Amino acid sequence: MRFVDEAEIVVEGGRGGNGAVSFRREKFVPRGGPDGGDGGRGGSVIIRADESVRTLIDLQLNRYYKAPNGEHGSGKKRKGKDGDDLIIRVPVGTLVYDAESGELLSDLNEHGMMVLVARGGIGGRGNAAFANPVRQAPKFAEFGDIGEVRRLRLELKLLADIGLIGYPNVGKSTLISRISAARPKIADYPFTTLVPNLGTVRVNNFSFVVADIPGLIEGAHRGAGLGHSFLKHVERCQLLLHLLDMSGGEGRHPLNDFKVVNEELRLFNPELAKRPQIVVANKMDLPGAERMLEECKPSLEAMGYEVFPISALTGEGIPALIGRVVELLRQLLPSSVRTKTASRRLIIPDALRRKKPLTISAIREGVYEISGDNVERVVRMLDMNNYQARMEAISRLKRLGVCGLLKSVGASVGEKVIIGGREFEIDEAWLGGVSK
Repeated sequence: MRFVDEAEIVVEGGRGGNGAVSFRREKFVPRGGPDGGDGGRGGSVIIRADESVRTLIDLQLNRYYKAPNGEHGSGKKRKGKDGDDLIIRVPVGTLVYDAESGELLSDLNEHGMMVLVARGGIGGRGNAAFANPVRQAPKFAEFGDIGEVRRLRLELKLLADIGLIGYPNVGKSTLISRISAARPKIADYPFTTLVPNLGTVRVNNFSFVVADIPGLIEGAHRGAGLGHSFLKHVERCQLLLHLLDMSGGEGRHPLNDFKVVNEELRLFNPELAKRPQIVVANKMDLPGAERMLEECKPSLEAMGYEVFPISALTGEGIPALIGRVVELLRQLLPSSVRTKTASRRLIIPDALRRKKPLTISAIREGVYEISGDNVERVVRMLDMNNYQARMEAISRLKRLGVCGLLKSVGASVGEKVIIGGREFEIDEAWLGGVSK
């Protein structure tokens, strides 16, 4: 499977259905009143973490997602059907960012966790909703509002309890294949591992996930080798197993490798260098490994690290290593982390709760622009070419403070005001008087 850990997509909520303009037309009811029904709400776009999804590749192949529109209202006060929500499934561990602002909307780190990323537009009200003692036969209804559009950047950080780190070709893939059911590609040359591999290890009634992170080399935090692409996957790991090649293969010294990799962790994220580590002295079955271990072990233990000599190839020393890993993980992982029940939480990010405030600015002489979520919605949802609808819109705009804003900047009859990209001529009605 091709591993894809980043994707950029555009999501759009469905448009709300239009309200209906309708009047009762029944026998023996000569002057039937308005009975136009409301439009349905447009569907919203929701991103859901699903443990059955492993990569973001589907989102790279299909980059545009739109929820269904709401249906229009009809006569006899029949409401249009709401549009269904569109659910986009992503791997557990996916970070969802607003691509425009860079703001983190949600960290989907539990199976079933959901985040609302684009709301559907509200349905327009039918003319039955606008009848009152003064306006007994309204000949207008609201349009359905548009759905939100948002460009998102998704980034997957693997959810693993243990991260295997170290230079290329130190035996990480061999170890993960030995202790779990994962079967990564293994060969005797650097960068065999081109994607992170996950394996689950079970010890009696305790299980944990191990990630085989592609080899790190000097300069990895700047993008050298494969480190830049995969260092981020170490960030979620509770415990790091740092593999060293005790055979001194490829002319490198284990202590130098150890210092280089830890420096790369520190440069990428200072907190990573503080993460608990166990040093795994691998390839103890090869000539010269015992001598190298005797040379390196005192220095590593002096730095506060436990050292476990093993041979990933033969299995020597692995039971003792796994036993210690289980002990440490039981301390590091709260019991709630091990729970497999799906979360049903729906997160509504702050970015979706914020409203654009009401503001006014002079575009040029005699032309003003007013912006704000509420006033722009009024103009979108009412037909400003219909006299009754226009009077309804202006009445709402007054209540929202538009009249006061225009007066505050000295606007006068005959000048122009732009709201939501539409230009209108200011008359007495806009300034609190009576329209001619």
